Amino acid sequence: MPKRQVFYSFHYKNDVWRVHQIRNIGAIEDNKPVSNNEWEEIKRNGDSAIKRYIDDNMSYRSCVIVLVGEETAKRKWVRHEIKKAWNDEKGLLGIYIHNLKDKYGKKCSQGLNPFDEFTLKDGSELSSVVKCYDPNSADTYNHIKDNIEKWIEDAIEARN
Repeated sequence: MPKRQVFYSFHYKNDVWRVHQIRNIGAIEDNKPVSNNEWEEIKRNGDSAIKRYIDDNMSYRSCVIVLVGEETAKRKWVRHEIKKAWNDEKGLLGIYIHNLKDKYGKKCSQGLNPFDEFTLKDGSELSSVVKCYDPNSADTYNHIKDNIEKWIEDAIEARN
């Protein structure tokens, strides 16, 4: 299976440590995360700079993975990325990451499904067609590692 180019959507401040663990799995094309300093610079330039960053970084990706932590569903830019991914007909999926430990060795509470916040034209929730996986809490990292490629392929296939 070829390595897919994906875009990760997540709450930077709370979950970047957990996200780094998933990026290090190596099953996905190597796209480096923006550093904290780079992100602060982008934010200082306003909403149009953030949208441009998202557009530029999402443009050649075949799938968007929303890494769902405790507060992810409430984040303005995560919501924007979900909407853009859906409208651009990209593969879209979520993975709960609350059982991965942060840099202090702590887990967090499971967040809400961010796809519940979107309604499709037929009146159904986006969560009825976009899967949000909840990996095994006993071995979260390996569950994600063993399944992420299949989840991505399934999400892309669902959009084709």
